[in-house]
Amino acid sequence: MDTAAELRIDAPHRELLDQILDKWSLSVLNELCERPCRFNELRRAVPQVTQKSLTSTLRRLERNGVIEREVVSTRPVAVRYRITPLGKTLRHPIDVLLAWATQNMSAIAVAREAFDVREEAGR
Repeated sequence: MDTAAELRIDAPHRELLDQILDKWSLSVLNELCERPCRFNELRRAVPQVTQKSLTSTLRRLERNGVIEREVVSTRPVAVRYRITPLGKTLRHPIDVLLAWATQNMSAIAVAREAFDVREEAGR
């Protein structure tokens, strides 16, 4: 089986994966999978994210069709974000990646430790 051909990641793929799997997108998507949220609800749910980073993350996810932005005609006007049907299809592959990470975390910790020891010995 030729895995190199199967695992080819071109620039468009890399760009999309970088945007979907970046530092804040997974946390935002996790919240929006549960329910639609207003901006400040997302800020409270992901307290480490800055307003600027959250705004940028939401815009990227909206541009990719993964979430949608809805202006709610209230006073004052509010904006609510919700996951799209396309965005919902991300749940399974992300769950698989997280399960893989959980299953292999101890082996990865051992590999990191061995690497760090080799690096330290080489100095």
